[in-house]
Amino acid sequence: MTSPTILAALGSLQLLMRDLLRSVPATDANRRFDPQLASLGWYLGRSVFRETFWLREILAGDSDLTDRVRPLFATDAMDLRDQCNRLPPPEHLLKWAAEIQDEHLRRLATPGAFAASPLLQYDRLQWFLLQEAARDYELMLMVVHARGIQHQNMGYQVQQALDARLPRADLVAADQGHFRIGSRDQPNAYDNELPPQAVELSGFRIARQPASNSEYLAFIEAGGYENNAYWSEEGRRWRQGSNAAAPLHWRRDRSGRWYGIGLNGAVDLQPDQPVSGLAYYEANAFAAWVASLGEELRGAVLQHEYQWEVAARSGRIEGIGQVWEWCANPFHPYPQFRPFPDSSVSEADFGGDQYSLRGASLHTQRCRRRASFRNRGAPGDRFNFSGVRLVFPPD
Repeated sequence: MTSPTILAALGSLQLLMRDLLRSVPATDANRRFDPQLASLGWYLGRSVFRETFWLREILAGDSDLTDRVRPLFATDAMDLRDQCNRLPPPEHLLKWAAEIQDEHLRRLATPGAFAASPLLQYDRLQWFLLQEAARDYELMLMVVHARGIQHQNMGYQVQQALDARLPRADLVAADQGHFRIGSRDQPNAYDNELPPQAVELSGFRIARQPASNSEYLAFIEAGGYENNAYWSEEGRRWRQGSNAAAPLHWRRDRSGRWYGIGLNGAVDLQPDQPVSGLAYYEANAFAAWVASLGEELRGAVLQHEYQWEVAARSGRIEGIGQVWEWCANPFHPYPQFRPFPDSSVSEADFGGDQYSLRGASLHTQRCRRRASFRNRGAPGDRFNFSGVRLVFPPD
């Protein structure tokens, strides 16, 4: 029998996902609003397919349901655009999802409903399914955000203008030493958090807070998007191809003042809130600009994810959980990595064009909020509620 805590959280997420799909017009349910994102209907269906694959096909040996919908939700079955175009109307998708998910909750709550399996020990598979559902829900919120950006209200007028402010050297120090990273074999840990590692780090200083809206505006007003000196070669190519000149959701009103498009529409940008909607390339260029300011800000670079985890575990930094924070290092497996539930889940993210993201966003579920949790994104992704925190050489 599955832990009641997991069952309650999974049932709540399933309802949240279905309600989110119901919240948009039927014409938008299976529509894509960002080239890097699927549709709301696809993320809901993919979550149901994942549960069905592991609980019925793998544990129960029944592939009837998964065989029927595999072409629509398996990532290697067909092009994502074609999958979204072939989805059924949302009312059919919602009914199908509710029936299957309710049955899954019933089986998970029933002792003996599944044969004994190493996958079920310590509720590891159940934790995995819960956190993957949480990831799908956050991706659905990203789709809602992308939809809002496309449907922005061009008549919005800023009430309180955002003023630029140069970054301050509000830093906390970490001494050189050996530190533990990763999860201590907790059952809710992803395979990429394991096994726990001992790493040696040089001393560093890290920003107490993620970079703010007002600090990023200072980068924009200093010509940050035009000055190639701040951009890597790959970043310059990305900038030219994307025509980026500000964070993803920033817009100007008729008076030229910046505002943001949030999940609930247009809002004034708050100066001290962490900037979000940044690609890795933008975060890296911002770091180069900050370093160019010299004095106490010299040597600024993106944080390594080990530095972030060490600082987060020791309570040195603040503002965690408001935006995903880009890290300088590619996403990689730890030594002695062992895949769970199988190699298809995490290994596809290793060795490719993925960079680590740490922390969480305002929309991240509680089950994914921990110091060892590792997220990732392609360097050109801007949709994932991502911002930036910097590190500096020791004093």
